[in-house]
Amino acid sequence: MSIKSFDDLLALINEELVADENTVAIYPFHQKKLIITLRYLATGCSLGTLSYDYRIGKSTVATIIPHVCETIWRKLKPIVMSEPTKEKWYEISEIFEKHSKFPNCLGALDGKHIRLMALADANYCFVWVDIGAYGKNSDSGIFKNSSLYKKLTERSLDLPDPKTLLIKNRPTVLPYVIVADEAFGMMENLMRPYGGRSLTYAKKIFNNRLTLARRYVECTFGIMCNKWRILHRPLDVNMCFAEKIVKAICTLHNYVRMRDGYNFDDTLYTPQLENLASHYTGRAVRQADNMVLAPPVPLVTCLRLQSPGQDLIGLRQISALLGGAGPEDKVHGHDQGDEENRADADETVALGFV
Repeated sequence: MSIKSFDDLLALINEELVADENTVAIYPFHQKKLIITLRYLATGCSLGTLSYDYRIGKSTVATIIPHVCETIWRKLKPIVMSEPTKEKWYEISEIFEKHSKFPNCLGALDGKHIRLMALADANYCFVWVDIGAYGKNSDSGIFKNSSLYKKLTERSLDLPDPKTLLIKNRPTVLPYVIVADEAFGMMENLMRPYGGRSLTYAKKIFNNRLTLARRYVECTFGIMCNKWRILHRPLDVNMCFAEKIVKAICTLHNYVRMRDGYNFDDTLYTPQLENLASHYTGRAVRQADNMVLAPPVPLVTCLRLQSPGQDLIGLRQISALLGGAGPEDKVHGHDQGDEENRADADETVALGFV
């Protein structure tokens, strides 16, 4: 969470965190209340550790965190997890079709053993959550007792009208659906994969495409647990406190994703580097970086030098090609007067230039 996001969150819930003037107990400042709660959710440390680090009583910490979690849920839910409109459903389906190649998809549904069942979109945000069911219950049973199932059966969810798709060169009208795993039952607006092992090739392809869309809710759970690490350990608190923790984490997850989250489309931009120079970067550019490279020198192999005259002529030609020393300069550490000492040398010099 960025500093700007923290300040905005504090301004949103500030009125709920200010203590009453007639309160006998001396509570910490409202900023510290939010800091304590966020650290508890993000690190999963114990209440005793927070009491020692912030020099306040353990019972005070145990009172602050549930109150702040409940306030975060109540204030942020209408902002980051409001009930989608028909235009919002259209937007979710377009993103699913773009990234997972699954048309008419309104979200991915699954449950997690932290008393949570959620519907996630393709941006790894929660669209709908159901919190409080027992972990021993099946996903299908929890879904049938949820508000989402009730609205789907009553057709009161403001879903888009069925869309015409071209299947085998024939226009086919198909409804918008939510994708889920085999634990859920088939509905008009709920799609699950084919069951069994002896499946045809077409059914296997369909299951694969559905799985690509359904994995977004699994990835959403993984992102949430890795960011709010209290979910990496058992919640050793009472049932009411545990529900408040999960509610606050779900809304904070959407809040951070919308404001500071990772956007894949931002990584597709390639900056222009043609005009990159010292006055742009603030760093000096070496003179060697501004040099124009000479054309490549052809490969010279196995040049056999038979006489001192040929030796000198060949070295002069190679020196001219490389832009090095002239004929009057020293060659291989010897003066021109020393070539008589090498007159009777029959040498073979193998030179290679890349």
